[in-house]
Amino acid sequence: MSLHPIVHAQTRPDQAAVVMAGSGKTMTYGQMDSQANRFAQLLRARGLSPNDAFAVLLENRIEYFTIIWGSQRAGTLLVPISTRLTGPEISYIVRDSEAKLLITSGAFDEAMVQIRADCPDLDILVMDSGDAEDFATALAAQSADPIDDQTAGMVMLYSSGTTGQPKGIRPAPPEDPDPQAPNPLMALAMMGAGMPADGSMIYLSPAPLYHAAPIGWCSTVHRLGGTIVVMEKFEPEAALQAIETHKITDSQWVPTHFVRFLKLEPELREKYDLSSHQRALHAAAPCPVPIKQEMIEWWGPIVNEYYAGSEGIGMTLVKAEDWLTHPGSVGRAIHGIMHICGPDGEEVVAGEDGLVYFENDTLPTYHNDPGKTAEAMHPKGWMTLGDIGHVDEDGFLYLTDRKSHMIISGGVNIYPQEIENLLITHEKVMDAAVIGAPCPDLGEKVVAVVQPINMGDAGDALEQELRDFLAPQLARIKLPKLFDFRPELPREANGKLYKRELRDEFEAKAKEEA
Repeated sequence: MSLHPIVHAQTRPDQAAVVMAGSGKTMTYGQMDSQANRFAQLLRARGLSPNDAFAVLLENRIEYFTIIWGSQRAGTLLVPISTRLTGPEISYIVRDSEAKLLITSGAFDEAMVQIRADCPDLDILVMDSGDAEDFATALAAQSADPIDDQTAGMVMLYSSGTTGQPKGIRPAPPEDPDPQAPNPLMALAMMGAGMPADGSMIYLSPAPLYHAAPIGWCSTVHRLGGTIVVMEKFEPEAALQAIETHKITDSQWVPTHFVRFLKLEPELREKYDLSSHQRALHAAAPCPVPIKQEMIEWWGPIVNEYYAGSEGIGMTLVKAEDWLTHPGSVGRAIHGIMHICGPDGEEVVAGEDGLVYFENDTLPTYHNDPGKTAEAMHPKGWMTLGDIGHVDEDGFLYLTDRKSHMIISGGVNIYPQEIENLLITHEKVMDAAVIGAPCPDLGEKVVAVVQPINMGDAGDALEQELRDFLAPQLARIKLPKLFDFRPELPREANGKLYKRELRDEFEAKAKEEA
């Protein structure tokens, strides 16, 4: 049985493929198929051949799926750009990816002034512009027939640039160029996550569509014939309401979403009927154990976690029932073979921390950066995402932190994740980031940047309360030397924390004071 939106458009054209949670705007499989064909025709008309790149800078809107599935037939390289980036950062990605076309909307007019100046020859289409660059007009001018040379497209995501400029993750070309050929995520979705392939799935996507997980999982849901409900923007109560209204069966989250849910008043949490909800996947960052325990107590044993990366080199999965007997684990490998290696490159014994590598037949490269590609590789041809962790005797992986986040204070290695996971459980804390800041005595000092639930609580009294809260649970060297309270942290809507911005800020301060 072939599973692909092209087939679903023929067998059940009137089934909803996408519903926008806020506006209710809907696109059926039949409509998505004809729009995707038009977009593939548009790409050819604009001179894009297979392997040519084009960039997308868009908020969550229904046209994203026209673009994803059109590119997937045209063999092109879709480059989704984070809506959080500045004009110069967007220009860098457009140039670095050699994008021949940029699709955007009026929401980014301010950034576009800089981008147009930096990329004067760039072909641009704008949603709802009503002028010569109008996306809908350009699309409507194309035929809804399939292009003659259909071939599978790819997505080139850019890393969040935790150190230096973001890097394009160029996937290995698909083994089968047929757009309808199955991909590894389909098998992982069905056999690993237990997603149905009979069209009954109603999937809630609360995160920005430019990120790896929403693009990957939404595409997989469409291959399996399900309906995707997309939130224009995540709000905790609105997400609960969407589960009730649309009878959501499946969903995908990040730990930040869970924290926001659990900080809601109890009457709001209990207000909505969540009985349709059968599978809730989460990833992007390790989830603090108490947070996940509370979510399982509330939602039931449907909260399943996976660990993977935009690079697609491997994946682990842990179902709720296994997590309850292995709390804190991100699971066992279900894609790729996992290896934990010490600084000498040798594999370490169970229980010992090391760099997490995956062995896989197909590995990506970092676009225009052979040095970064080489840095991520093990001499045996395995690849790492840069995470440190260990496995237990049962083969379950536990992540300690990212290698690049490690703080070296007084010669001691300190992993911020342990401190952050404690801080986030405090009743007055909404979010927390722990970084190393320059220190003349220790090399680096531990700094906690904290977003209180109520900014009115910020100050000496809350600092002392947090110190008293951490002191019995952490070695003295790990206790923050400084607390910095802020109304918001530099966090992506997909849950990624931009620690680099905080580190750069404290380094600049240290230079000024020196």
